[in-house]
Amino acid sequence: MKQITRVTLEPMTVQDIPRVLEIERESFRTPWPADAYTHELKENRLATYIVAKVEDRLVGYAGMWVILDEAHITTIAVELPLRGQRVGERLLVGLIEAAMERGARWMTLEVRKSNLAAQTLYRKYGFREIGTRKAYYSDNREDAVVMWTGNLRERDFQERLATLRRATEDD
Repeated sequence: MKQITRVTLEPMTVQDIPRVLEIERESFRTPWPADAYTHELKENRLATYIVAKVEDRLVGYAGMWVILDEAHITTIAVELPLRGQRVGERLLVGLIEAAMERGARWMTLEVRKSNLAAQTLYRKYGFREIGTRKAYYSDNREDAVVMWTGNLRERDFQERLATLRRATEDD
């Protein structure tokens, strides 16, 4: 597997949707349709979506909704060949930074109980398991683990984020 060098993050645009859908289909059993992303980008004022690019090729994406002081991560996905190369981590950092810019104090998400790699990444960034949504996923009725951060504005979180951000930039 080729080690990637530089990942850039940009706001998602409508022009990105066809490539996002390709990654969506290889990543999720019940992918979102194109019109869902179009709606998120054009109509949902609560939504923020970003894409990761390597040498101008879209290789991943992530999104969230910011409602008052809470950010809810809706999706993170990376193309199969680049998984495990910290692209998802860089997207998560981008979401955390965007959430703070929009005034969020906490972040939350649901993740499949079987997705241990994602759970490990989220824990690294201070997310804690606070509960389970039974039979949350419609494709196979798998449970979702509900995770929350502490206060994004607290010094401990800020120091952890700064340290982890530097580590991802050093790659």
